Amino acid sequence: MPDNYFVRYLPLLIHFGIALALAAALVVLSQILGRHRYSQAKFQPYECGMAPVGDARERFSVKFYMVAMLFILFDVEAVFLYPWAVLVKELKLFGFFEMLVYVAIVLAGLFYIWKKGILDWGEAEFSRRGLRVPDTEFFLIAGRGTGGTSKAETATAGEKRS
Repeated sequence: MPDNYFVRYLPLLIHFGIALALAAALVVLSQILGRHRYSQAKFQPYECGMAPVGDARERFSVKFYMVAMLFILFDVEAVFLYPWAVLVKELKLFGFFEMLVYVAIVLAGLFYIWKKGILDWGEAEFSRRGLRVPDTEFFLIAGRGTGGTSKAETATAGEKRS
């Protein structure tokens, strides 16, 4: 065994060095050998294939943030299942019942937020706030939808409603 403690980490350091050098080489070669055709469209921000329209400081409903926080909360709670799964044979019946209590508490929280309406994204929620319910006509007109309605029928249905 080597006398120096850090010698054991030399292969890892070499690995990181090679990875960093390869990444830098690919970026530099791309810059040198690649074609550069600048246009106004390339300098516009790209957001999910949609044209950027309106103000970037648009207000969002609290629902978006609530769902994001709840996702993180339940995701973190699910992480606690992994150590239990590793030790389930050693914990035997006691560990099983402890996990049942834990899952019951998590499910109680889920049912609570469900009954509070935080997960409700239905038509009633939109109409109560005076918002128009999103429809799928845009996607059908664009030819991305499914179903038996043709593009022309959908376009005329959209014109009738307006």
